[in-house]
Order: sequence, then C-alpha cells, then structure tokens
Amino acid sequence: MRPALSVCVNWGAGYITFSTVMNILIAVCSLLLLAYIFDLTSHFTKIPSVILLLIAGWLVRQACMIFEITMPNLNPLLPVLGTVGLILIVLEGALELKVDKTKLPMIRKSVVVALVPMVVLAFVLGYFFQFIGGYTLKDSLTYALPFCVISSAIAIPTVKTFHSDIRDFVVFETSLSDILGVLFFNFVALNSVITTDSLIDFFKDIAIITILSFVATIILSMLMTRVDHHIKYSPIIIVVILFYGISKIYHLPGLIFIIIFGLLLGNVMEIGKYKPFRKIRYMAIAAEVEKLHEICTEGAFLVRALFFLLFGFLMDTVEIVNPDTIPYALGIVSAIIVIRMIQLLIYKLPLMPLLFIAPRGLITVLLFVAIVPEPTGPFSFKSLVIQVIVLTALVMMLGVMFTPKHLRTKND
Repeated sequence: MRPALSVCVNWGAGYITFSTVMNILIAVCSLLLLAYIFDLTSHFTKIPSVILLLIAGWLVRQACMIFEITMPNLNPLLPVLGTVGLILIVLEGALELKVDKTKLPMIRKSVVVALVPMVVLAFVLGYFFQFIGGYTLKDSLTYALPFCVISSAIAIPTVKTFHSDIRDFVVFETSLSDILGVLFFNFVALNSVITTDSLIDFFKDIAIITILSFVATIILSMLMTRVDHHIKYSPIIIVVILFYGISKIYHLPGLIFIIIFGLLLGNVMEIGKYKPFRKIRYMAIAAEVEKLHEICTEGAFLVRALFFLLFGFLMDTVEIVNPDTIPYALGIVSAIIVIRMIQLLIYKLPLMPLLFIAPRGLITVLLFVAIVPEPTGPFSFKSLVIQVIVLTALVMMLGVMFTPKHLRTKND
C-alpha cells in the first residue's frame, strides 16, 4: 500500500495537511450535493432552500466544535462569494425576464413597490437608531439601509415555480430593490454632507453607467456571435464581473449594468422587431443567450449555495439567540411587513404570497460589512442582522406554505 501523502499547505499563520485539504473538499462537495437536494425538494416541502442551507452550515460548525476540528478564518470569503452571487443571480433573473408593452404597468408598480417602502423604512429605522444610539442622522441611515433591501438571492429562487405574473414581479422588484438599495446606501455612506452638488454627481454617475452599459452590451453581444472558440461564455461572465468590480472602485452603480445587460440580451428578439435594429443578428444572439442563461443558472446555484452554507457556518449560536436584540429584530420584521402590506394594498397587488416574500439576506450582509468602522452602540448590530435575516426567511417560508396551489403552479 502506498504511504499517505504528508504535504503541508501554508494557510495564513499555520499549516494544514494535504489530507485535511481533501477532507474539506469532500465536505464541500457533499454539502453542495445536499444543497441540490434541498433545491429539488423545496417545491414539495415548501421550505425555502436558504433556510436548510443556513441550518446545514450551522450544524457543520457545531460538528467542528464537538470534534475539535480547526478551520481557517473563512470570514474574508463571505463578501467575495456574496458579490459574485449577487451578480450572477441578478443577471440570471434579468436574462429570464421577457419585457413587452403588456408588462409596462407591472414594471412601473414594481419600481414603486421596491422604492417607497425602502425609503420609508430607512427613515423610520434611521430615526429609531438615532434615538436609542445617539448617532447622527447620516450614520443612522447608513446603519438602517442594509435592513431595507429585499434579497433577490433568496426571493428569486423561491418563486421559480410560481405563476409567471408573480415570478416576474418578484424578479423585477427584488432586482430593483438591490440596485436602488446599493445606490441609496452609497449616496448616504460616501457623502459626508448631502448638498446639491452631491445630488448632481449622483445622477451623473447613473447617466455614465447607463451609457457604458449600452456600449458594453453591444460589444459583448457581438463577441458572442463572432468568437468561434469552444470557450466563449466564461470570458463574457468574467468581463461582466470585472466591469462590476471596476465600477464599484469608481463608486458607480454596477448593478445597473448587470440588469441592462441581462434585459437587452434576454429580449433581443423583441428589439430585433424594430426597424433601426433589424440589421442586428438577433437570431444568432438569441441562440447564444440561451446557453449563457444556462451557465448563469448553474453558476448562481453553486455560488448562492456556498454563500449561505458559509454564512450558516459563521453564525454564532450566541448571536442567533441574543436576547438583547430579539425585540428589535421582531420590531424591524413587523415594520417591514406592515409597510409592505400598505404598499401592496394601495396598488391592489395580491397579498399572498407577495406580502411575505421580502427576505433580507445576501445584500444585507454585503452592505453591512461595507460599513467602516463597524457600528457600535447599545446592542450588537451583527446579532441584529443575523436575526432579521433568519426571521424574514421564516416568514417567507410560512407565506409560501400557505400560498394557494394555483399561484404556486408555474405557468409560462
């Protein structure tokens, strides 16, 4: 029998053996297969896969503690996985959306339903944080905004098998919530003083990224049809992620590029009907877009599963059950539901299941870790974030369970 390899890998301040690397690899592959089973069975169990992923990650942490297994610091991986997951999930949703004149009223409603509750909740929580913590209003709004954004990473997969009207509305609303939430957060966090000049710069940035998005979409769509190589979709996705990363460095709203890119490619057949665009090889582009969509779907599943498994693993039991923040978490979730219910009633949108599909998750974590320095005060914001994410996921699960069967049937 051949002797076992004793290779050691330098990891941070210590070393891990080759066998440990293999054990980690086996564990990760097993958890991803488990995530796939969760995804397959969620339609029957009515339990969103994200809840099961969080529980699985938390159980792995408990097992590591029981068996005294030392793990490297995985915290830096969370924002990386979250950012890539956000890009792929929004791109996947945008590619899937089919836009025509009949859907314009729904799009207008989704914009308002995404924006108004976010602004109202941000100021409600902002004044509350200012009152109990003594923060400035600017800092209070910065701390409040992560709680105001609906997580498309959780909501979109949950409604995959729902009626097409509900599914399209949720994709539009949650994607816009991500985009508007990041815009609002960056505007508040990056401007020490809100002035007319800062507002002008803000709208200038939106105009710049919109123009760049159209140019980049044209170039990338041409590459898809002209590049005759067996590898063409991975470079395009890499370019999309690169574009997003560069835009973030210059404080530009990169998610606008993602949704414009996805919507234009996903609706290239509709665009090709108009006279100025009839010279576009839209039939060839549409065929390539189908393959790109499939790859995005596969990639989004893997990254999303890894993110929530890792997030569950990094959740400390003490933070989950922290009694000091539970009343605040319950209050935030109640405010989310009440404000959302009022908005849905005003626009005569169905309460079931839309009222309950307002989870906080990936984008909440990304915005929270972007706050420097980390907020301090009368309670732990980290515990509050974890509890709000878990509670909104549980509320969504109950909403899905009690949704009438005819609304849970996919109808395209």
